Order: sequence, then structure tokens, then C-alpha cells
Amino acid sequence: MFDLEGMPPQFDELDRIYQWGMQVFGAKPTEFMPSVAGFGTNGDKEGWIEFLENAERLFRYYGYLPFVHWAPYEKTYLDRYIKRYGDVDGIAARVKGNLLDLLTVARDSIVLPVPSFSLKVIEKHVGFKRTQTRYGGDWSMAMFIEAVETSDETKRNELMGEILKYNNEDLEATWAVFQWLKSKTPILNS
Repeated sequence: MFDLEGMPPQFDELDRIYQWGMQVFGAKPTEFMPSVAGFGTNGDKEGWIEFLENAERLFRYYGYLPFVHWAPYEKTYLDRYIKRYGDVDGIAARVKGNLLDLLTVARDSIVLPVPSFSLKVIEKHVGFKRTQTRYGGDWSMAMFIEAVETSDETKRNELMGEILKYNNEDLEATWAVFQWLKSKTPILNS
């Protein structure tokens, strides 16, 4: 599973991803693998490089590996970061080639009695329960802004820990929806 947390350009002079989250589930799972942008001048690039290193480790261990995500955000930002910082070893291109947008799969394969196909709505429909009482993209951005603006290292670490927990639960929710979709038997017209 693959999920990003980022700041849009209207909130930051540099449209950037501050957290790249990955985790393998299934028969040979991994721990949550976050790549976090640093807080210094090169922090954005540091996060990108750490993401590429983590992705390369996954490819080395698993060989072919789909990067399942929700919506086009991840593909859009892979393209932007390849242009911004490059992809010397082709790892980002390999991730991009292995992307699977689960939102597209869900929309194309099932009709649900829900108001939208956002991950937060679909995960509830399939029974996924989060541990955090506060979460969401806007909440994550607010926590990141607070982390950037504080000089208290303990507070910064607490805030980033909450963001990482949110991202990890996004990956778990995506996996839960993926498993739920796989369990559905297609109805064939005769």
C-alpha cells in the first residue's frame, strides 16, 4: 500500500510531500515504512531520497510489487518529484509503472449506497475502524504546519508521530478496502 501526505502550493512556497508512506500486507508483510521530509532547507529532497531508498529495498526483497493507492495524488506527485529531483536509478519510474489506483478499481467494479467514493467513506462501509479520533488530510496539514513552526523538539516529534499514525491507518484502510473488494463475487449476466 502507498499513501502520501503533502502541502499544496497555496500553503507552501514549495508544493511538497512531507510524508511518503508504504507498507506491504499479506503473506510476507513489512512494518510501516514512512519517509519523512526533513525540516531544513533540503528537507523536501531528503524525504524524496529516503522514499526512493525504501522503495528500492522493497523491490530488492519482493521483485515485482504493486503500489496500491487511492486516487491520482500519488501518480501526480511521483511525476512532479521526478521532474524536481530526478530519478537516477529509475526507482521512481518503477514505482510509477507498478501503481494501482484502487479508487478506479472500486468505481469501475462496484455500486455502493454511499455519498462518495472517498477512502474515508468506503473504509467505514467495509467496516474499517481507525484508532485516532481526529484525522484527515486537512488535519494532517495543520499538524505539519504546527510541527514546522514549533521550536520545541518534543512537541514536533509528537505532532509528526500523529501524522505518521494517520498515514499508517490510511494504508491499513486501503488494504481493508482492497481485501473487501477481492472478496466480492462478480455477478455474471447469462
